[in-house]
Amino acid sequence: MNTTHTLALLGLLAAPAACQATPPPRNTLPNHQALTEMTVPEYGEPTHAKRPQYVPPLAPNPPLKYPVARKTDQVDDYFGTKVPDPYRWLESLDTPETKAWVTAENEVTFGYLSQIPFRDKIRDRLTKLWNYERYGVPELVGERLVFSKNDGLQNQAVLYVQTGAGEPQVLLDPNKFSADGTTALAGTAFSNDHRYLAYATSGGGSDWHQVKIMDLTTNKALPETLDWVKVSGTSWVKNGFYYSRYDAPKAGENGLAGKNEFHKVYFHKLNTPQSADKLVYEDKKMVLGFRMATATEDERFLTLSLTDGKSDGNRLLVRDLRDPKQAAAWATLISSYEFQNHVIGNVGGEVLVHTNYKAPRFRVVAIDPKKPLEANWRTVLPEGPDKLEGASQVGGHLVATYLHDASSQVKVYDEAGKFQHDVALPAIGTASGFDGRRSDKAVYYAFTSFTYPTTVYKYDLATNASTVFKAPAVDVNPDDYLTTQIFYASKDGTKIPMFIIHKKGVKLDGKNPTYLYAYGGFNVSLTPGFSVARMLWLENGGVLAIPNLRGGGEYGEAWHQAGMTPRKQNVFDDFIAAAEYLKISQYTDYEHLAIAGGSNGGLLVGATMTQRPDLCKVALPAVGVMDMLRYQDFTIGWNWAPEYGTSKDAKQFANLYKFSPLHNLKPAAYPATMVTTADHDDRVVPAHSFKFAAALQAANTGPNPTLIRVDVNAGHGAGKSTKLQIQEWADVWSFCFANMNVTPNVK
Repeated sequence: MNTTHTLALLGLLAAPAACQATPPPRNTLPNHQALTEMTVPEYGEPTHAKRPQYVPPLAPNPPLKYPVARKTDQVDDYFGTKVPDPYRWLESLDTPETKAWVTAENEVTFGYLSQIPFRDKIRDRLTKLWNYERYGVPELVGERLVFSKNDGLQNQAVLYVQTGAGEPQVLLDPNKFSADGTTALAGTAFSNDHRYLAYATSGGGSDWHQVKIMDLTTNKALPETLDWVKVSGTSWVKNGFYYSRYDAPKAGENGLAGKNEFHKVYFHKLNTPQSADKLVYEDKKMVLGFRMATATEDERFLTLSLTDGKSDGNRLLVRDLRDPKQAAAWATLISSYEFQNHVIGNVGGEVLVHTNYKAPRFRVVAIDPKKPLEANWRTVLPEGPDKLEGASQVGGHLVATYLHDASSQVKVYDEAGKFQHDVALPAIGTASGFDGRRSDKAVYYAFTSFTYPTTVYKYDLATNASTVFKAPAVDVNPDDYLTTQIFYASKDGTKIPMFIIHKKGVKLDGKNPTYLYAYGGFNVSLTPGFSVARMLWLENGGVLAIPNLRGGGEYGEAWHQAGMTPRKQNVFDDFIAAAEYLKISQYTDYEHLAIAGGSNGGLLVGATMTQRPDLCKVALPAVGVMDMLRYQDFTIGWNWAPEYGTSKDAKQFANLYKFSPLHNLKPAAYPATMVTTADHDDRVVPAHSFKFAAALQAANTGPNPTLIRVDVNAGHGAGKSTKLQIQEWADVWSFCFANMNVTPNVK
């Protein structure tokens, strides 16, 4: 379990299936006026897309009748403001009443979807598109290469090991973890002597992990299993590893919805029960916050990352495990919780830290734990004009990935920070990987773009040459599509970048089915990424639009803070302006526009449709944060307070109350809406979606359907089985086309 940027991951990353956000490892905003339009990449000559045929509106027969959602007289007092919460009972996920309501809602939703005549054809086409080999970025473990591979329609990717030019052998097959394929492999970590593998599993998409251990000399499992692991890496030192967990829930507590408090770091010694694990760090006075310990590759330094649940960054502490005087004491490298700090390795006695302290676009500094004062720091990679997204120490080099207008640029330096060369990438897109050990001669990375299927490359550090390791064969012709990046003006004049993708030859007559997807928060950068699901939309004449809203990490911390509390409204304004740009530019119109987003992006859709119910025909809020007044009371929701603010503060409450989707529903004609969530989502608990859907159905005065689709045995998105993904996307596209009165030309 690589701990790189785990803290960012357990913010509100939604693991968007169609445009994977690269987890952020962040003084002025860039001069967007100087940026010009660019096209990425152009393939061959245009091919003319057929205009989808228009059909009469889909009208369920009989008309939709929603389940009755009981209203209570629950009212909360926030600093003198009385706020009704009539559907509070839907927060109790395990009661018979809630379960009956969910069952009844699913019956309505799937009954509606079953009437869409082309739904089966869409599902069949998605199944065909999905059926291709997909590889993960390999890891060199001693003399063996370890990589994941999905043959096509397997529910979970299989972990393989290969020695030299020999045949790959199955190391772990997650498809055998559970009968229905919903238990996923959530992370792996190999011991430094290459003998043991610690791996985490996640059941039904839960953030709760179980950690198990395999002896690689026998491929047999060790007897111990570690439970209640969450927000954790696995970092090996000699005969064991450091990890983080919570205490087991008390009797009667809900492990999927209960608030997570008192995170602790332990050391697990091989061949011992979890009850014997050594407590390494806890803070009995700090209820909230995460604590994570990571050892450097040479096992010399143990670093400790601490958050407080109030600020946006983490403190950084370290101890020297080789020095008896230092091994039991923590030296503070960075004391503030305000900045994001991540240790990428060490050079001798100095620790290399990727940080945005006094560098909003990040830099790398070397800190000697014996002389940790800032005056003694040494700059290795200074802050530059582009955001330094991350860096890895490998093969005696530092490989740094930058973001330039939301696309990757990769540069190689020596360990002292001297520039050596740029890595030539195939096109404008997203590169990820480049991890390895200091002894490695080569590393692997993945490259992808919107219509460029994810391809894995081997990169030779000495020759600066990339060769294809695995290239997928997908039933898609990239030459048929065009990707353009434009910059449009938001409400306050700020220029916002947006990628627009469509078939070549699409007519700009304002009638194209358009899917507008965004995130806008938590320093997450939406960069170009291939999605087989979205290819179905594109090949049927649809337009895909992805703006890089403020609140994201594309341009560093200033861009992020421009969309944080109390400036969250900027994000919604940016999204609304993107929709208006697409209309004015004749890509689409109201009748053919869908807005979509997941998790924090679900909040984005919920807030946008309540502020502008006239903006679009279809709204698709997925696993969204819809109750902004109570989000901090569930699981790790308290961790999002730096981003949103909290209703426990008077000024922040007033701001949240203005845009909280649940609390801004009023009688109006709303877009055709399909709320999606899952019963095992323990990051954004499904109660958010339950309450919003019930209130939306009561408030909607128009003819459009307002449905909720609840997946069973699934979570926030990570690890969702292939079968469930295909089913969900078939329903999403069917719902969009049907409510846009368009019959797709499905192959």
